[in-house]
Amino acid sequence: MAQVSVTINGRQYRMACEDGQENHLVKLAKNLDDRIVDLRGKFGQIGDARLIVMAAITVADDLAEMGKRVRHLEDELSALQDARVVSADRSQAMHTAIVAAFNSASERIESIARRLNQTVAEDNVAMG
Repeated sequence: MAQVSVTINGRQYRMACEDGQENHLVKLAKNLDDRIVDLRGKFGQIGDARLIVMAAITVADDLAEMGKRVRHLEDELSALQDARVVSADRSQAMHTAIVAAFNSASERIESIARRLNQTVAEDNVAMG
């Protein structure tokens, strides 16, 4: 376990974290300290505990908003995945219809060619 020293609200705290997470923990502590500094600038000296609670509430609010955004994006992703499936089904149906149309046209052309060949053969008409 790694150890990191962070400063929050002018006080140093020694924190433990997973190895390799030191920079992340320092950034989190800096974010919290920045929020406290911002709140102190807006409300003045209202007490350390109150500033920390207000900062924690803003973090919780941000987290709740991010949760809403994630759920919204998950719903959007689900709708897009459903649309992709419908689109793939339509594409397959269209492909099948086109193949059927080409096969039908090919059969009609072959039928016409056979009738023409029969007519030519019956009338003993030289071709070419």
